[in-house]
Amino acid sequence: MITEALNKTGSYSEYDFDLFEKEYQIRDIRPGEILLNVGEVAKSAYYVLYGAIYQYRLTDEIEEVILDLAPEGKWVLDQKSFVAQKPSENCIKAYETSQLLEISLDSIHKLIGLSPAFFQLGRLLDATGHRALFFDRSLSPLEKYQSLLDHSPLILTKFPLKMIASYLRIAPETISRVRKKIVAPRNPS
Repeated sequence: MITEALNKTGSYSEYDFDLFEKEYQIRDIRPGEILLNVGEVAKSAYYVLYGAIYQYRLTDEIEEVILDLAPEGKWVLDQKSFVAQKPSENCIKAYETSQLLEISLDSIHKLIGLSPAFFQLGRLLDATGHRALFFDRSLSPLEKYQSLLDHSPLILTKFPLKMIASYLRIAPETISRVRKKIVAPRNPS
């Protein structure tokens, strides 16, 4: 699974894998445990080995607006805070008991100094690009849900409907209607 985590960012030699193994940590967390809080600077990126993590922004100090849902096999980080090393406006939290591979920004810099192959870790920052689709108002709720089905179906089994609806930027009632359309058999005409 560690090999899979690194391979999601590029192609590496056996030497690179040996270097990487010296830099990451495995972290076990419980549901509700916070990895990053508002005002903290993101110092690490996380790969979900098992479990589920989510990233959100608080509105009016009460409502969680879901920014990212990360089941196993996915990298998660607060891109803006991580890159700029500025205080985060978001939180990253465990949804369920999870085991994470954690790699610090300092370790990434060290790895890049040891092998140029680690410049590929920049792809961690690209991982947040897909979720930008869900902010696109030109996509219909059906298109957003279909994209999730096609690219991240595990999210649909790991997280509740309310969180998925927030992530897709659609109302929970709308997502229920969309799911019925996808599940309902189509009439041949």
